[in-house]
Amino acid sequence: MQQNHLIEKYAEFLPITADTSRKSLGEGLTPLVQSNRLGSELGLKSLYFKLETLNPTGSFKDRGMFLAVAKAVESGSEAVICASTGNTSASASAYAALHGIKSFVVVPSGKIALGKLAQATVHGATIIQIQGSFDDALQIVRDITERFPVTLVNSVNPHRIDGQKTAAFEIVDELGYSPDILCIPVGNAGNIVAYWKGFTEYQSTGKASNLPRMWGFQAAGAAPIVLGHSVSNPETIATAIRIGNPASWTAAVNARDQSNGQIESVTDDEILGAYHRLAREEGVFCEPASAASVAGLIKQSQQGANLSQLTAVCVITGHGLKDPDTALSIEADRVEVAADALLVEEAMNLH
Repeated sequence: MQQNHLIEKYAEFLPITADTSRKSLGEGLTPLVQSNRLGSELGLKSLYFKLETLNPTGSFKDRGMFLAVAKAVESGSEAVICASTGNTSASASAYAALHGIKSFVVVPSGKIALGKLAQATVHGATIIQIQGSFDDALQIVRDITERFPVTLVNSVNPHRIDGQKTAAFEIVDELGYSPDILCIPVGNAGNIVAYWKGFTEYQSTGKASNLPRMWGFQAAGAAPIVLGHSVSNPETIATAIRIGNPASWTAAVNARDQSNGQIESVTDDEILGAYHRLAREEGVFCEPASAASVAGLIKQSQQGANLSQLTAVCVITGHGLKDPDTALSIEADRVEVAADALLVEEAMNLH
């Protein structure tokens, strides 16, 4: 059984005991990839993409889920439950399968990308689709866990935040310092809280000399923090952040304010523009919600933010294969010809 290298490397920062499971799917230690084109265009000293897409189930959720499920098992729980727009369900079901316990996922009907639903299905989760929103689903699972011995593994579970903060540690370990700006999508808002916690803990122990400004970005159709009030019917192509009442709202605002940062919104068109640019200019294929971090950075530059001599990291939270429908909706340069080399050459326009 593979040992959990996040626990091995960051044990002093994690709430683990001798009884905490070390079972692992290989989460964490994701690459920090330097931008080839976009960073220089924006005037940055350096721009990096933290590719959380390369976690075992294809999203950042695995960082927190390894710990949340391990602690659930340590406490004697035989089942976990979550509300999800997709990635949480994929991760929870995978780690439940790893530990041999049941998983239940509650999702809004028709509001979850098929790639994510497929993952939860194949891992053996019991999937309950409700005629309502993610926020309705989260309230339901909270009510259930108050009445039954089932562990809630959404980001309201503090072990999720502790696991996810390890990504901030990795960024500092690789760069040798904290970036000036950390750009991140904001949905249920747990991840911006986790990164800020990671950066501040590293600084408090002398492992980082500086702290970044936290720049969070919500989709314009699901931007309750930006608007200052909940959104009853959030709508955006970025399904992973289609959330109208974030569970970590207050903590996210604290992270924004304490870091002298900001939480702003980007439109679906801006998200899709960044989505295309990441794929075609940087070789990074992400789900639309992930592109919000890059869309936000581009928007801030266009609105006059001076990025000169700064280092920024954009967190790429989920893989593009999570949402194949969006990718396949793009008008592609496809040509069909007979099985003939000359016709293929002609189609390639090599002459």
